[in-house]
Amino acid sequence: MPDPTSTACGCDADQSDASDPAAMQHDHAGHAQGQSRCKHDHAHGHDHDHSHWGGERVELAFAVTAAGLLLAAWLIGGSVGLPTQRITIALLVGCYVAGGWFAVIEAVEGLRAGRFQIDFLMVLAALGAAYIGSPGEGALLLVLFSLGHAAEHFALGRAKRSIAALAELRPTTATLIDESSGETREVPIEQLRIGDTLIVRPDSRIAADGVIVQGESSVDQSALTGESLPVEKLPIAGFDPRSQNWRDLLSEHKLFAGTINGAGAMRLRVTRTADDMTLARVIRLVAEAKTLRSPTQRLTDSLERRFVPVVLVAVSLLPLAFLVIEETFAASLYRAITVLVAASPCALAIATPSAVLSAVARGGREGVLFKGGGPLEQLGKVQAIALDKTGTLTLGRPEVVDVITTPGRTRAELLAIAAAAESLSNHPLAGAVVRADQKGRSARLAATSETGGTRGNGQALNAPLVNAAGIQVVRITGKGIRAELPEGTVWIGNSRLFPSVDSLPAADTLPADDTAEPTPPPLPDWVRQADEALQALGRTTMIVCLGDEFLGLIGLADVSRPSAANLASALRRVGIRKLIILSGDNLAAARAIGVELGIDEVRGDLTPEDKLLAIRELAARMPVAMIGDGVNDAPALAAATVSIAMGAAGSDVALETADVALMADDLSHLPFAIALSRQASRVIRQNVWVSLGTIAVLVPAALFGLQLSAAVIFHEGSTVVVVLNALRLLAFRSPTRSAA
Repeated sequence: MPDPTSTACGCDADQSDASDPAAMQHDHAGHAQGQSRCKHDHAHGHDHDHSHWGGERVELAFAVTAAGLLLAAWLIGGSVGLPTQRITIALLVGCYVAGGWFAVIEAVEGLRAGRFQIDFLMVLAALGAAYIGSPGEGALLLVLFSLGHAAEHFALGRAKRSIAALAELRPTTATLIDESSGETREVPIEQLRIGDTLIVRPDSRIAADGVIVQGESSVDQSALTGESLPVEKLPIAGFDPRSQNWRDLLSEHKLFAGTINGAGAMRLRVTRTADDMTLARVIRLVAEAKTLRSPTQRLTDSLERRFVPVVLVAVSLLPLAFLVIEETFAASLYRAITVLVAASPCALAIATPSAVLSAVARGGREGVLFKGGGPLEQLGKVQAIALDKTGTLTLGRPEVVDVITTPGRTRAELLAIAAAAESLSNHPLAGAVVRADQKGRSARLAATSETGGTRGNGQALNAPLVNAAGIQVVRITGKGIRAELPEGTVWIGNSRLFPSVDSLPAADTLPADDTAEPTPPPLPDWVRQADEALQALGRTTMIVCLGDEFLGLIGLADVSRPSAANLASALRRVGIRKLIILSGDNLAAARAIGVELGIDEVRGDLTPEDKLLAIRELAARMPVAMIGDGVNDAPALAAATVSIAMGAAGSDVALETADVALMADDLSHLPFAIALSRQASRVIRQNVWVSLGTIAVLVPAALFGLQLSAAVIFHEGSTVVVVLNALRLLAFRSPTRSAA
């Protein structure tokens, strides 16, 4: 299918926009990307890069101007006065210049590279029509072609600057400390060497991959690993990355460049240089994966390269027909120009972009952004969908989902005490507890107003148990907090906060020290068992203890989006055969979401490289779409047959890497997008067959004497049919939309 606009959907434009910022930020990544770009340009042929001529907006302005000039020429052309004729000619000349400007540029660039393109054939057809006295038809060819081309380029104007967006996550300097003297200084990260020690300040972005050698903190790794909750990080003493392998360490000892530190100060020992850090590797993976072109693009390029030269050779030989048959040179030339007009792929040129633009406009009304015709067509071929968990299937923030209380205590009491203790913290888990308490209070107040000031069981509603004013909170890094409330000392944290009964010293061996810090009581068996049961379900747990009394446990998890509830069934109704979760979060949490939503397969604890390998493995068997929202998803998004990002909640990297964006963060639009793309693919196929069929009929007819006027009528008629067929997509309604 020789589609002149499909080449605009390749990754040349993407790479050209992304390479320069990335190169400035990261020489190695930029170099790798530049190499990929050179190879891709060579294979692809042309990238339609008009930045040196003013960009997509100028091209669109030229096309609209050409259409306006042609319309004016048609309106004035009915008059027969000499001044009117001159005005008409001037308008048509202007239309030729405006409509053919970029087509001529691309044709010349193609010729310089040794290629004949459809742009070149369109220019010849328009000039031929003018030569034989039909300049209006030639102008119409240029107008339709330039409008389709310009609109496609304009839709792709927001090039996918994924490399630049990734580079912005990477700090440019680090605080290096001399361990012998204690002196610190700021240095560019390119100067860091393995074994250097860095200061990591609270609430700062970590500058390098490394191992914690001092201090404790929680770190937000969601940008790289997709983990929905901050991860507690602990030090490891005596580690030397120059002689020991940091891959053998537990994840709780490792830090990664680009992640965000929490409230604790730390020292890290550098384990990777700037070019080899995890974030730098993600940058390179995106650059490499984006250069992988689809088979459809290669087939289109191949057909285009063959179609145009055949037409040119045939038309160049036809004027010599008078040497073989008895006719004048003028008659042979007339036949050749008629064949050129008949063979000019006007309908073929507009077949794909008209359908693409109609489908893109229809998707936009539903909050689905297709970044060009390539992704639109590819999405219709997808048979499997891989989904990230955090921020895609889930809300991306923890919520209270389980509350287990000791006998005699209520859920409301437990949440009220926990919320009072956590009210001064900005930790995501603390925020979830406070929200759950506030939600419960609102529900109880609503019940009170409905029942005359009592609960449903007739008991009076108690006043709040505690007042947050004056509460003293001590943070115990990596374990939890201790808070002094009016009711007594409250301990909230994980199981490491509380000693086991076996680890406690005998009472008669404890020294008498009234000034010693209070210690939490030992963990009862029922609490430990409940804690293990919740963790097996993928929950993050908080144990709450008031004085020596264990009030219970709170289980938190990143809950699924409401729009994901019926997603699996809706996707299967539009022909998706396999659904798989690829998550950087822990496997238990990912499985819990997978079971809830009816997903076929779940994989957890994945690095960006793991996700990329999983996508490549799946894509080898069937066309696959990847849906994600974070930096960690970028390589997999780039390698998928088609990539989809969540819009408002997605990171800039995911959005720029992806081919399709769900701008409303509503997964129920995904089945609609797939159904629309499949209908668009059917329309494109219909248009192509109509276009090629018209050429197949008109060319032989022109050879055997078809008049130019008839060729123009049928030729332009096929264009009208193609456009009207494409416009049907504007009224598309998905049969699964209401169910999704």
